[in-house]
Amino acid sequence: MAIIIKTPEELAIMREAGKILHNVLQEIDKFTEIGKSTKDIDQYAEKLIKKYGCEASFKGYKGFPATICSSVNEQVVHTIPSPNMILKDGDILTVDCGVYYKGFHSDSAITMLVGNVDPKVKEFVFVVRKALNEGIARIKPGTKLNVIGETIQKIVEDKHGYSIIKELTGHGIGRELHEDPYVLNYKDHTNNIVLKEGMTLAIEPIVAMGGAEIVTLSDQWTIITADKMPACQWEHTVAVTKDGCEVLT
Repeated sequence: MAIIIKTPEELAIMREAGKILHNVLQEIDKFTEIGKSTKDIDQYAEKLIKKYGCEASFKGYKGFPATICSSVNEQVVHTIPSPNMILKDGDILTVDCGVYYKGFHSDSAITMLVGNVDPKVKEFVFVVRKALNEGIARIKPGTKLNVIGETIQKIVEDKHGYSIIKELTGHGIGRELHEDPYVLNYKDHTNNIVLKEGMTLAIEPIVAMGGAEIVTLSDQWTIITADKMPACQWEHTVAVTKDGCEVLT
């Protein structure tokens, strides 16, 4: 495993990339509404990223054909945007997006509530976001990487009874979209990597409201929950700092 420590100069670029991606996702959030297709949102995202002078990290990555992953309701991750996926009242939509800027990637995801969402589903979305924030709050030099996953799992599974999808994890990030190490969303005491200043990570709890079993569809990208219950993802790119961590996105 080769974990790459970023220099202050590299972190400055990643900070810019993160700020751009944050702005892109905020504008996507404002654009998203009932009646729009996920393809509409993908095309809007591509225009925004080009406007900021960046490239889309995902488009073409291992053959992925779009700028964003746009997962609706039981769709978990890697969903290809479609003109036939029209958002309706009560949907939840996760947009996962990455930008490539001056040789570095940034990666982030938000889950949006479309119209009047069932209160139980709304609570689910907020719990997953809380789990992300609490996991990030534990990051500092000297802490073991597995503390992040343990913190997320305690909130998601132990406290609320949702299911971590263990096949899907966070990751290191930098010049490559996916770098070492894997960042698990559950407790694993074999994962004894110690966090160091200059590490950059994409933290992304990926959670099912029901069971954890997943199915990959025939497009070989879209993953859904086997029981068709809603799924949710939140993600930030972060940097380990001298005294804690900085959320770059």
